[in-house]
Amino acid sequence: MSSRAALAVGVAALTVATSGCTVANSGRGGYDPGTLRIVLSQEPPTLEPCESSLTSTGIVVRSNITEPLIERDPNSGDLQPLLSTGWRQTSPTEWTFDIRTGVTFSNGAPFTAADAAFAVDRAVNSDLQCNVDGYVFGDEKLEVAAPNDTTLTIGTEKPDPILPLRISFVEIVPRSTSMTEKVREPIGTGPYAIANWDFGQKLTLARNPTYWGTKPAFARAEYQWRSEGSVRAAMITNDETDVATSLGPEDGAGDLGVPFQNNETTALRIQATQPPLDDIRVRQAINYAVNRTGIVKALFRGLGEPASQLIPSGVVGYNDQLPLWPHDVEKAKALVAAAKADGVPVDEQIRLIGRTAQFPKIAETIEVIQSELTDIGLNVKIEMMDTAGQLQYQLRPFPANTGPYLLMIQHGNQAGDAAFTMDQYMLSDGPQAAYGTKAFDEKIRAAETLTGEPRQDAFARLFAEEPEEIMQMAYLAHMKGILGKSPRVDYVPNSATGDEMRLAEMTPSGTDRTDAQ
Repeated sequence: MSSRAALAVGVAALTVATSGCTVANSGRGGYDPGTLRIVLSQEPPTLEPCESSLTSTGIVVRSNITEPLIERDPNSGDLQPLLSTGWRQTSPTEWTFDIRTGVTFSNGAPFTAADAAFAVDRAVNSDLQCNVDGYVFGDEKLEVAAPNDTTLTIGTEKPDPILPLRISFVEIVPRSTSMTEKVREPIGTGPYAIANWDFGQKLTLARNPTYWGTKPAFARAEYQWRSEGSVRAAMITNDETDVATSLGPEDGAGDLGVPFQNNETTALRIQATQPPLDDIRVRQAINYAVNRTGIVKALFRGLGEPASQLIPSGVVGYNDQLPLWPHDVEKAKALVAAAKADGVPVDEQIRLIGRTAQFPKIAETIEVIQSELTDIGLNVKIEMMDTAGQLQYQLRPFPANTGPYLLMIQHGNQAGDAAFTMDQYMLSDGPQAAYGTKAFDEKIRAAETLTGEPRQDAFARLFAEEPEEIMQMAYLAHMKGILGKSPRVDYVPNSATGDEMRLAEMTPSGTDRTDAQ
């Protein structure tokens, strides 16, 4: 029997086992108490596990369909055992992981250290160009081995004090997974498995009947997607869904909208190799022109804090002494004028690229920024794109002959350490970096070798120095989120909810509690 057929049989058996519950409660407002209904702002472009550091993919995949060896507690930052029960550094360049026994994949295949080794090798060492590779590991290659079924060893080129944290981003897949092609619908060890994906319409997960851990409360999870926040909020208030992501304060969820501190920071990334953006005076002018405080107050309704760096408080390396870049329109105009007098082509059209439904009020935010930059003498044209289109400009290799552009990014440091932000956005050849210098690269690499307070201090200094030496960003805001939540679901959102929404943490409340079993 094929793995897909085996899964279908398991899901069919599950449906039969729970069908009595569904029929018995079919009169409760028209919903099935055994199904957790979720509406997202966009359909996942893929469920490929090695792309799970992308928010639109990770929110469905991570710790639901697939699982990592180690899981990070989003509240404490502590690393917790999952598919690995323990780990230790066995030499300056080698870590050893103990692999949990008694685990099977949703297709019935046993999970062993050989699968863990394969999954790490596939995500990091292959030619798949996985997002998790660039985001977490950069150019580093790992030496991966499974000397027996319960032992995994991972060697690094240089001593890596946070390798277990990096490994927590690798979702484990079986050895039967393609090493040469990305998969759209993965097999994993998680509490749920894919039951059906009607592309463009609906994605349904069902409990994984072979799951090694505690059975999740809901038998099924059904994902839909609506790009308009007001539509998602209305689905909550009309009892058409149980959880709605990425709501804004104006969307109308009322008391069913739960505010929470997420880990996202919004910023304009400046393609600083293209004139006129290659002139630091123009980049400085952009920073002076953007009214961060006004945008947060008027558009985000205070649901965020103006940002002076790309990481929020609570992440190792956050600099609590770094002031906001001041809002000074006259100074911005003077810088643009000075650049123009020196022959910089400030009249060149600059593309301002945003992603539809990237965050609440994204369209209005882009329009305000266009107006602010036009007022200081720059020629800016708005381009809104879907996720696939925008990712072409966010991830290397960038499209050729793009001309100068500003890209609205939203960066979530899911790991809690500045190394992940610096590797991505500040290294000169970082996967999501538009500019840098070799001298600044050396400072980043030096900071990454440190631990404890010296690590914190070194990264904090780098965030203060980057605007002076590189000036690749115009930071906007550290975001807060609103999660729409039905009264029938118990769940407390945390800083990881926007990137990794763990369904097993959601339980029925009140009289519905027994109906989901």
